[in-house]
Amino acid sequence: MTTPTPQSRRRRQVLSRERIIEAAVGLLDTAGVEALTVRALSDRLSTGSGAIYHHVGNMGELLQAATESVVAAALPAFPAPQEPATAPGAEDTGRDQIRAAALGLYDAVAEHPWLATQLAVQVTRSPWGAVTPRVFESIGGRVRTLGIPRSDWFATTSTLVHYILGATSQNAQPPDTADDIAAPRAGAQRAEFLDSTSKAWKSLDAGDYPFLHDIADQMRRHDDREQFLTGIDLILAGITAISRPS
Repeated sequence: MTTPTPQSRRRRQVLSRERIIEAAVGLLDTAGVEALTVRALSDRLSTGSGAIYHHVGNMGELLQAATESVVAAALPAFPAPQEPATAPGAEDTGRDQIRAAALGLYDAVAEHPWLATQLAVQVTRSPWGAVTPRVFESIGGRVRTLGIPRSDWFATTSTLVHYILGATSQNAQPPDTADDIAAPRAGAQRAEFLDSTSKAWKSLDAGDYPFLHDIADQMRRHDDREQFLTGIDLILAGITAISRPS
C-alpha cells in the first residue's frame, strides 16, 4: 500500500465539491463546454481523477452543478412577497424585482457565454432539476403580485422565462464560436458590427425595404441591455393590460 505524502494529504483536505465546481466554471468561461474534461480539471486543480469523481459522479453532473451555482449567484435574494399580494406598492415592487431577476440572468450569460445553452437545456429538458424551479420561483413569485388571475400565473411566468432565455441566447457568444458568423459582443468590436449592419441595411433598395431604412440608425445606436429590459417591460405591460377587465 502506498503511503500518502504530506502533499497528497493536503490536496485531499482542501479539495471539495465547491472548489471543483468553481474550477469547472473557470474552465467553462475560458474554453467552453467541450473543454470540461476530467484531465483538464485534474490539471487545473493539481489532483487526480479519482479525487474529482469522489465529489462528482460525472462531467454531466458537474456541468449541471456549475450551471446551478452560477444561476444561484445571479438571481437576487428577494424577501417574501408582501401579503396580501394586492397591497399598495406590491405591483411596482413586483415589476422591479422581475426586472432585477431578468437582468441578473442576462448579465450572468454575458459573463459566462456557455450558460445560455445550459439554461435552455435545464428549463426545457429538466424541469425537475435544481435550476428550473429556482428560475421559475424567482420570476413567478413576483408575477403573483401583479394582480394577474391565478389561472394565468403559469402562462405569464413561462412567457417571461422563455423571452429571457431567447434574448440571452441571442446575445451570448460562446468562446469557441468567435468567427465571422457570430455577432461580436464586446465594446468597440460590437459598435463596429452594428455600424456595418446599419450601413448594409441602408444600402438596400429603399422601395423594397422602407422599414429597414427607417430603423437603421436606431439599430446602430441601440444598447443590447436596454433593449432586453424594453422587452421585459413590453411583456409586463401587455400581460397587465389583457389580464384586467376593460
